[in-house]
This record gives sequence, C-alpha cells and structure tokens, in this order.
Amino acid sequence: MAGWAPLPGQTRIASTAGGGAPRLFNSDMAVLEAGDPRKDLPCSVTPSKPFLGFDLRFHAGYDVSVPLKELAGGENLLTILFRVTPENHKDDPVYFTQKVRVPTIDENAQGDAYFQGMYDIGEGNYHVDWLIRDRAERVCSGYWDAEATLTTRDKQMTLGLNPGVVAAAEGEQFKEEPPIERISTEPPLNVKVLINFAPQKADSAALRPLDTTALVSILRHIARDPHIAKFSLVAFNMHEQRVLYRQESGNRIDFPALGEALNSLALGTVDLKRLSQKNGDTEFLGDLIKAELGTGPERPDALVFAGPKVLLDANVSQDSLKEIGEVQYPVFYMNYNLNPQQTPWRDSIGQAVRFFRGTEYTISRPRDLWFAVTEMVTRIVKSKHGRPISAMSSQ
Repeated sequence: MAGWAPLPGQTRIASTAGGGAPRLFNSDMAVLEAGDPRKDLPCSVTPSKPFLGFDLRFHAGYDVSVPLKELAGGENLLTILFRVTPENHKDDPVYFTQKVRVPTIDENAQGDAYFQGMYDIGEGNYHVDWLIRDRAERVCSGYWDAEATLTTRDKQMTLGLNPGVVAAAEGEQFKEEPPIERISTEPPLNVKVLINFAPQKADSAALRPLDTTALVSILRHIARDPHIAKFSLVAFNMHEQRVLYRQESGNRIDFPALGEALNSLALGTVDLKRLSQKNGDTEFLGDLIKAELGTGPERPDALVFAGPKVLLDANVSQDSLKEIGEVQYPVFYMNYNLNPQQTPWRDSIGQAVRFFRGTEYTISRPRDLWFAVTEMVTRIVKSKHGRPISAMSSQ
C-alpha cells in the first residue's frame, strides 16, 4: 500500500463567467465525453453506493487502486478529474478535481496504492464521468450511474441537500453553523444539551470520524430547529471524567470552539488517580447531573443528554438524584447506539433520565435522529405552553 498521506478533499471547479462548463484540457474533456473506459494507466475504480449520513446528506464516491509498479520511479503527480451530472439537469454537470502527489517508489515495489474520493448529492439519479492522469499523460477512466433515494417511510424527512444538487463533501466537522431564521410567532425555546463525546466502544483509544460525525450531527439538528433560540452546552467525556467544554446560554452553538476543546481528549491514556477512586465515574456523573439539573441562574425549557451508552459498575443512586428535587422541565436522552441489539439494557444516563420521567431515543440510523428531534421539539413546545403532553413512543 502507498505510504503517502490521506487525500485532501475534492475541489469543485468553478464554472466560467457566463455560467458555462469550466475550462479543461481538450484531452481531458475528450476522455470524459467519450464514455469508453481507458486503461493507459492501469487502475481499478469502484463506485460506492450513495448512503445517507447522520448529517442527512447522501454521500457518494469511489475507491481507486493503482499497482505500485506503475508509479515506480521519481516523484509523480496524479490528477483526478470527474463530473457528476444530475439526470434532471443534464445541461448542468458539476466538475471536481483532485491532485495526488506520489513519493519516490522503488522499481521492485509490490502491491497497490489505494485511495478514495467523496462527493455529496441530493435525492435523485446521477451519471459520473471520471478519469485519473499521471505526468506521462497516461489515463485511466471510468463511468457509472448513481442513485440516491429515500424509502417511502422516510420521504417526510428534510435532507441537507435538495433533489438534484451536487456538492463537495464537507471536510470540516466543526465549521460555523450558518444563521437560522427562527420562528417569531411564539416564544423561543431555551435548551441545554449535555453531550458525552466518547466512542461507541468504551475501550477505544480514539474517537472515530463516524462517531464524531454522529455526535456533531445531533448538535447541529438541535441547533437548526427554528423553535430553539437559546442554547447552553456542556461537552464531557466519561472516560476522563471531566468537562471538556462549556457554553452558557447563547443564540448559537460555537462549533469551532467545541472542536478546539475536543483536541484535548486523550482517550488512550490512563490517569492513576482515577484508577484509585472506586466508582469515581459514577461520582462524576452524579455530580454533573446535580450541577446541571439543579437550580441555576436561568431555567431551560428542556435538558437533553446525548452520546453513546455509559455502562458503569454502579449507577447514580436514587437517593442522590432525589436531592435534586422535582425538575420543572422535560428531560431527554439521545442515545447514540449503532448496535442496540448488542446492549439492549438501559445505561447509567438512561437510568437517571428515567428517574426524572424523561424520554429516551435510540439513535442508530439517520432517520432515528430526524424523527427524535422532531418529536422532542414538539414535546418541548407543548410543555412550555402548558399544554398536556400526549404519550408518544420513543424510537
């Protein structure tokens, strides 16, 4: 396998001033237009089936392998060029490019170099014309169709991209959220979120991008709801038993600051002091719940826990939770759990939420998140306006 760094994201090529196709080398455009696979540069390109992410965008892409012997010699430069054409807008393809710098490779190198590319699409059908070219002008090309579709039961979901839209894959998970137009015909909601930034597997030494994306997507779905205008956020990690980031009541969630704070996570290290404390994790969780559900300077309209299951040797005791007193607002738990059948029992946070007569949602798929946030906000609105909350089944 090649030893160079992972590829940077694809760059969208801007259209010409008049809105026409971007200026490309005539030879590249001829390859894209031909539609006949080329193997001057031996390669294998395999398209990936579009899938819906927790960010509610369809992600599509491809995997490429090139024999190392074909890249042997001095430094090389691979240029990838492809275009994605929506079926309902065949006159408006979107072009992407990507450069891959290849280090010096031994003449006797064995195996293949592997890399991937990604792009995002809205619901619909698309055609992809793709090529890769080296400095010797050798070309490998491929062509395929891609379909992104929701099931009938998911059609009511609001996706991140409109049908027929093609966009570059978003590489920055903690970028600033664009302004949201809030509902002005009713009092805005004030929500506090306590989110455990931890991997699905408690013994994992790092947060996987999949886990981070899901947890950040939970926050973004809450942040984008037009009913909510004030946010408080407490990001913590049960493994390290500490609060990583705190944001008091504000009109937005500061995602860049949150991302910066998460850089301090050190999941692969062990604190000997924590090891010497029996049930220190239970004590930390109990203190956190008391501090955040107790009397504060400003009462939220709801409190939301989020994160993977927290399976402790001892749960927070009911006597400890009773000290908080009656909570005058609804409590929710967005339990991020990709394999709920493996751990079907309620975890320590779920036990506490149940004590306060809260509602727990299991977030295993993107649809779970969309429906959970929709139902949760409906419950908060009803609670704020003093209307009875009808029984609703959790996901």
